[in-house]
Amino acid sequence: MAIFSRLRCLKSLQRRHFSSILSPNSATPLTSDQKSRAALSLVKSEKNPERILDICRAASLTPECHLDRIVFSVAISKLTESNYFEGIRSFLEELKTRPDLRNERFISHAIVLYGQAGMLDHAVRTFKEMQELGITRSTKCLNALLFSCILAKKYSEVRRIFIDFPKSYGIKPDLDTYNTVIKAFCESGSSSSVYSILAEMDRKGVKPNATSFKTLIAGFYREERSEDVGKVLELMKKHDICTGLSTFNIRIQSLCKLKKSSEAKALLEEMIRRRMKPNAVTFCHLIHGFGKEGNLDEAKRLFTDMVNRGCKPDSDCYFTLVHFLCRGADFDTALQICKESMTKGWVPNFSTMKSLVDGLVSISKVEEAREVIRQIKEKFSKNVDMWDEIEAGLP
Repeated sequence: MAIFSRLRCLKSLQRRHFSSILSPNSATPLTSDQKSRAALSLVKSEKNPERILDICRAASLTPECHLDRIVFSVAISKLTESNYFEGIRSFLEELKTRPDLRNERFISHAIVLYGQAGMLDHAVRTFKEMQELGITRSTKCLNALLFSCILAKKYSEVRRIFIDFPKSYGIKPDLDTYNTVIKAFCESGSSSSVYSILAEMDRKGVKPNATSFKTLIAGFYREERSEDVGKVLELMKKHDICTGLSTFNIRIQSLCKLKKSSEAKALLEEMIRRRMKPNAVTFCHLIHGFGKEGNLDEAKRLFTDMVNRGCKPDSDCYFTLVHFLCRGADFDTALQICKESMTKGWVPNFSTMKSLVDGLVSISKVEEAREVIRQIKEKFSKNVDMWDEIEAGLP
């Protein structure tokens, strides 16, 4: 009895300890949503690996919650950067013992997190141990394992697992399985291998979807095989899959990544001729492409055209344009676009804003630089000391 009493006391102390991690100044217990938000904020700023794990334990994370999945991902990324692989292993193995996490969904998520950390051997082991945990191996878990291979950039393992595991474990691949394999082939520079996957899908009666073909289009563009892009567009017609806005956006983005923004703009003009309405994503890809190529006049024209066509720029679009305007020393326009972005509550990152402040000072607009700093400090407590130091150094 004394042993059980001590255990209960220990668990009570742990609960109080974890609770104080998430809300040190609050006597009121946090809701699960408040715990998740507090954990995310703390994990992002924490550098101590053990402290990161304590924060995750305190939040009682579960993959059922979208916000918790983000916390898991950020935590694993930071632990991987710290090379704290033993901590990752012990934490995920510890979670497997939680009764509420003994299910297919958590095991699938654990497999993906192991892949994110580059610990593929542990991902495979987790898949193989499922039966011992009383969980049936499913297509969903197979897909998670294949995706973990992509995260770990072990593309040869995708091929091996895809060929061996369905037969060994009696699992039937579905559309997501094939799309994950297609993604792996395309990311590894073997896009032409996808033709054999499409043939197998046809034999097995699995119909490819728009994602199958858009992934393949992006792969062929990456390999600069434009003739194959044409073949894929024909295949889409054959399968009655519309080559609509999302397909055009993939093509435009791919060309911009290759620094072929003029060709990408020709696709925009083709869309307009076909009476298709481009969206903010279309314009953002083009603005990024022309900005990267140093053609700021075209990037600015596209931004104006986007607004005139009724497309609302998102935060990324504003940040992208301000970044490239600063890089091209067009600080007046960068300030104008930045002000517009800040009225919507969107502030570019520290390095972009510092570049803008330094640029304004270089063209003798010190008061404007001071005003930018004032607004940043009003909105964000983070980096205030750094901005104070920068402000003190202004002429």
